[in-house]
Amino acid sequence: MKSKKMSWLALIAVIAMIAACLCVTMFGYGKEHIGTARNIKLGLDLAGGVNITYQADKDNPSDEDMKDTVYKLQQRVTAYSTEAEVYQQGANRINVDIPGVYNAEEILSQLGNPGTISFCEAEKTGDEKEVLDGYYQILDGNSITSAQVSTQKDSVGNSEYVVSLLFNSEGTKLFGDATKRNVGKPIYIIYDGKVISSPNVKEAITNGQCVIEGNFTYDSANELATTIRAGKLKLGLKEISSKVVSAKLGTEAVSTSLKAGIIGMIVIMIFMIAVYWIPGLAAAIALALYVTSLMCFLNGLDITLTLPGMAGIILTVGMAVDANVIIFTRIREEITAGKSVRDAFKAGFQKAFSAVFDGNITTLIAAAILYIMGTGTIRGFAITLALGIILSMFTALVITRLVLYALYGIGFRDEKFYGRQKARKVRDYYGFKKFSYTISIILILVGFVSMGVHQAKGDRALNFSLDFTGGTAMTVMFNDQLDIPGKDEDKITKIFQDQAGTSDVQYQNTKGSNEIVIKCPSLSSEKRQAVKTALQKEYGLEESAITEENITGVVSGEMRRDAVISVIVATICILIYIWFRFRDLRFGASAIIALLHDVFIVLMVYSVGRISVGTTFIACMLTIVGYSINATIVIFDRIRENLKLMPGKSPIQIVNTSISQTMSRSINTSLTTFISVFFLFIMGVPSIREFTLPIMAGIIGGAWSSVMITGTLWCLMKGSGKKK
Repeated sequence: MKSKKMSWLALIAVIAMIAACLCVTMFGYGKEHIGTARNIKLGLDLAGGVNITYQADKDNPSDEDMKDTVYKLQQRVTAYSTEAEVYQQGANRINVDIPGVYNAEEILSQLGNPGTISFCEAEKTGDEKEVLDGYYQILDGNSITSAQVSTQKDSVGNSEYVVSLLFNSEGTKLFGDATKRNVGKPIYIIYDGKVISSPNVKEAITNGQCVIEGNFTYDSANELATTIRAGKLKLGLKEISSKVVSAKLGTEAVSTSLKAGIIGMIVIMIFMIAVYWIPGLAAAIALALYVTSLMCFLNGLDITLTLPGMAGIILTVGMAVDANVIIFTRIREEITAGKSVRDAFKAGFQKAFSAVFDGNITTLIAAAILYIMGTGTIRGFAITLALGIILSMFTALVITRLVLYALYGIGFRDEKFYGRQKARKVRDYYGFKKFSYTISIILILVGFVSMGVHQAKGDRALNFSLDFTGGTAMTVMFNDQLDIPGKDEDKITKIFQDQAGTSDVQYQNTKGSNEIVIKCPSLSSEKRQAVKTALQKEYGLEESAITEENITGVVSGEMRRDAVISVIVATICILIYIWFRFRDLRFGASAIIALLHDVFIVLMVYSVGRISVGTTFIACMLTIVGYSINATIVIFDRIRENLKLMPGKSPIQIVNTSISQTMSRSINTSLTTFISVFFLFIMGVPSIREFTLPIMAGIIGGAWSSVMITGTLWCLMKGSGKKK
């Protein structure tokens, strides 16, 4: 009786945890509704806005100069958005994210400009330098420590906005001397060659503090304070990439991805209950806690959620079930072997642990490489993938176990609720090796032939996006469908020729939509603005109808290099880990060959489908590498176990038996992961579809290679004869 009461309490506690996480996610807590899903920080690809990457004009700038430049850029961007972020990337690059703003050209013309703030007087004194005709510098922005909007009472007692300034010790002396000799005269504030303010000096100011009056509104006072605060950038900055993302696209991506995730999760829950009964119910409860707690962690850890990051979350929903499938299969085997249900629980979790642990560690390795090698949205994907894997391990090994024992304790004790493992016929997978290898080689060759054909036709082997080629792309939502190819193509090409001096323009239509992507070699911000203005005038477009992306050849070359290096590094790390865990290099070697197989299969899909190859390509490849090795490790784990349990048996017999024993797991876990990604594919925005289609192909290819290739390769390397 006591045991039954404790079981009910445990079950109620888990359900209460789910309810608590769900309430926080939906409603938050406190007056500020802290913790709600809508408060999760969204990346620019979801929130919309401008992203700019600058490179310093020095190859090895000092840390002090970089930090100073980042700080002053941050001061500048607050004029555009209080949520804007500026952060250093590498040794000499700075990234700027400004949500909710879409005029990249205006920002580029002001933000990274190394213009200076100078306080000047009209008459030259001593060795002052002339900043502008007839204006001589008193001090520059380096002498100003603070510039803020504040309020004071005017002569009749009303509040008015002013700009309050603080000077450092040097600035205090220079400004004090200047105000003494300019009482009744203006001090001119000049930014980037223009007088932006000229307040009159009422009295000498020698205490290092002053206010600028001028019938300001809050906005005009804030604009002046921001400009003064930015001062002079210590480093010259060059734009090497910029991107404008429509808020509408981000909103649509969030909405469709959430719907796809919910539908996928419900289908997976139904599938697990239908196949595994009471254990499936335990997995469904644990999955609900996994999803709701993941949302809380995203909020609590202040993680920026990106488009690939959302895809990573939905992918891990499918992967979260993987550990449960391994455990439940083991439990059924133990029940079939004659153990009681409770003893089967204990043995099942113990025997499944190594496969669950090793499989998830290899995926974490891939996520770590993604984080180290990637930037921006790819790092966001890596973080959500890693967080999802860690939480899924916890829910599978702790929460599922707790719920399973609780369900057993409240009365579900009969083995009929858990099922027995059906007798498996040991199939000759080794005998099928020629057939399976032939199928794989043909598919890989299709990919290489496709790449060769496209190369011969004058196209690129793969449909590289701007991320890998460099250039400018404008995505334009026209009011009506255009005649492309046709008269509209000629008209738009002429606009590019007249305004940007290039006729090297490519067009990409979105089927059934008025949206057209226009690509050309990289253009300066001035030329991009000229083209946008001409398109708006010619076709009557709003400014928000045109979004853009610009990437220089420097960045695209680095991305191509990083893509190759990241896959190689991840592969080597995984090989080392498998070698360490299985104490047999042949396991690692066969796993790596299978991974290369999966990479080539995905490449084939990219080539044949002409899917855009960009930053998400790296995330896709490393996700497949991590996921595929997860399935392979389950088979290797069973081979390792059967080497001890089947002494005297040949490697062929051991491999065939091991693959047959894990076949249901391989099918079910691949199916659940495929389901979650499939709904994202059919419901997602085009950029999500481009990401999920190769992943679906990789899931199928990974399941094939794990079952049909890795074990038989290990057998070939070990020697297929009877054990000596």
